[in-house]
Amino acid sequence: MRILYFLLFVLIVSCTKTKENNINETEKKADNPYYEKAWLYLDQKNPVNAFQNFNKAKEIYLKRNDSLGVGKCLMNMGIILTDQGDYFGAQETSLEATKYFKENNEKNYSYIRANYNNLGIINRNLQNYIKAIDFYDLAISFSLNDLDRQVYLNNKANVFRENKEYAEALKIYSNVLKSLKENSKEYSRTLSNFAYTQWLQNPNKDPISNFNKALDFRLQEKDQWGQIGSYRYIIDYYTQKKPDSALIYATKMYGVAKTLRSPDDQIEALQKLIVLENPEKSKQYFLTYQKLNDSLQTARSKAKNQFALIRYETEKNKANFQKAQADNVKKQNQILKQYAGLGILGLILIGGGAGSVIWYRRRRKRLEKEKELEIKNTELRYSKKVHDKVANKVYRVMSEVENIPEMKKEVLLDKLENIYEISRDISYDHEPTDEKHLVEMLESYSSQDDVQLVKVGIQEIGWDTFSKDTQSEVFNVLQELMTNMKKHSKATRVVIIMSRINEEITIRYTDNGVGCDKLSPKNGIKNTGNRMESIGGTINFDAVSGEGFKAELKFSVQ
Repeated sequence: MRILYFLLFVLIVSCTKTKENNINETEKKADNPYYEKAWLYLDQKNPVNAFQNFNKAKEIYLKRNDSLGVGKCLMNMGIILTDQGDYFGAQETSLEATKYFKENNEKNYSYIRANYNNLGIINRNLQNYIKAIDFYDLAISFSLNDLDRQVYLNNKANVFRENKEYAEALKIYSNVLKSLKENSKEYSRTLSNFAYTQWLQNPNKDPISNFNKALDFRLQEKDQWGQIGSYRYIIDYYTQKKPDSALIYATKMYGVAKTLRSPDDQIEALQKLIVLENPEKSKQYFLTYQKLNDSLQTARSKAKNQFALIRYETEKNKANFQKAQADNVKKQNQILKQYAGLGILGLILIGGGAGSVIWYRRRRKRLEKEKELEIKNTELRYSKKVHDKVANKVYRVMSEVENIPEMKKEVLLDKLENIYEISRDISYDHEPTDEKHLVEMLESYSSQDDVQLVKVGIQEIGWDTFSKDTQSEVFNVLQELMTNMKKHSKATRVVIIMSRINEEITIRYTDNGVGCDKLSPKNGIKNTGNRMESIGGTINFDAVSGEGFKAELKFSVQ
C-alpha cells in the first residue's frame, strides 16, 4: 500500500505547473504607445511606419483582450492599404476587423461604420458594385447622425453612377440635397455629383451653373480637396465644347494638386493637360506625367511588399511561439504518460483479481448504455425532424401572417396543407433548400416596421454548389436562429454576413435583441451544434444581456 501512495503522489506532483504572468503590469496600465506613434506617422504621411505601429499596437491589445483596440488597429490598417491601392489586402484586413467590433454597443458604432465605408470603397474600386452598395448600406445602418448618413448615401449614389444607373443615383442625390444646408461642404459635394450625373444621363443638359455654385463655396471656404473635384467635372464638360476653358481649369487643378502633394490628382491633371495643350507643352507634360507615374507605382509596389512582409513576420512569430508551446506541452505529456504508466502498473499489481471482476461489470454496463444510447439517438433524430420540418414551419407561417395581415385565405390554406403533407411522412425530407428558398426563408422573418434584415454575401459564397446535406443542415441552423430571434430576442435589426475564402465558409449572425445573462439553449439551439458537427463544421455563440445575440458558423465545402 505504501508503494501505491508513493506512485499516486508522484503522479499528482507531475501534473502541477506553476503559472507565470508574462504581461508587464506597468505596460498593461499605460496607454498603448504604438497606437499613438502610428497616428504621428500618419500625420507625417508615412504609411509604412504607421501600418507597422498599428500592427504592433494590435498585438498589445490582443494580450489585453481589448477587442475594440484590436478592431481599431485592423480598421486603420485596412484604410492604409486602401489608400495605397492594395485592395485585396485591404478587404481581408477590414473583414478581419469586423470580428472584433461589438455591433450591439453604440460606443463601437463610429468605428463599425467607418470600417464598412472602407469596405464599400474597396469594392467600388474593384468594380464589385453590388457588394459595395451592401457595405454602404451597413455603414448607413450604424450611423447615429444625419451628416454621416448623407456622406455614405453620397458614396452609394456614386456607385450607381459608375454602374451607369443614373436614375437611381439622381434619386439619392436629390433626397440628400433636401436635407442639407446650402452653405456646407457636403451640400457642395452633392450638388456637383448631382449636376455631373444629370449631364452624363443627358449630354444636352447644361450643368455649369451648379458646378460654379459648388466651386464658389469651395473657394470661399478654402476647401482645396473639394476644388479638385469641381475642376475635374468642369474640365470633362468643357473638353469637347470649350477646350480653351477646359485648359484653364486643368492648369488650376494641377496647381492645387501640387499644393496638396497628391500624386494621384497630379497624374489625373497631367493626363488632361496632355490632351488639351499644344504639342510642344503637351510633350513636357507627358514627360512629367511619365516620371511621376513611374515614381508613384514604384513607391506603392515597395509599400505593398513591406506591408506583406510585416504581416508575414507577425504570423511567423506567432507560429514559432505556438510551435514552442506545443513542443513544451508534448514533452510534459510524455513525462506524464511515463508516471501514469508507473501508477497504473502499481494499481494492477495491487488490484489483482479484483480488477478482472470490475472490468467485467463495466463492460456489461457499457453494452447496456450503448443500447440505451442507440434508442435515444433514434428518438432524437425523429424529434429533430419534427422540430425542423413542422414546428419551425408553423412558426414561419405565423410570422408571415403577422407581417402580411392581408394574406389571402387560399394562400394560408396552401401553406397549412404543405405542413400537413410534411407531417404525414416525417421520415422523408421534402423541404427545398436552394438559394432562392434560403432568401425567402430569411425574409419571411423580417418586416418593414418590426425587424430590419441585412444580408451580405449570399450570392458570393456559391450556395447552390454545396451538397444537399450541407445546404439542409445550414438552412435549418439559420432557420432556428431566426425563429429564436423572433420568439425571444425582441430584436429590431438582424445582420447576416456570409464570406468564402477558398473552400472555407463563414456565416456571422448578429441581432440587437435583449441577449441573455447566461446562454442556456433549449432543444432547437442545442441541435444546431449537432447539425454543424454532422457536416464537419462548428457554431459558436456570444450572448450578453442587453447586448444582443451573436452566432458564427464555420464549415468547409471541399
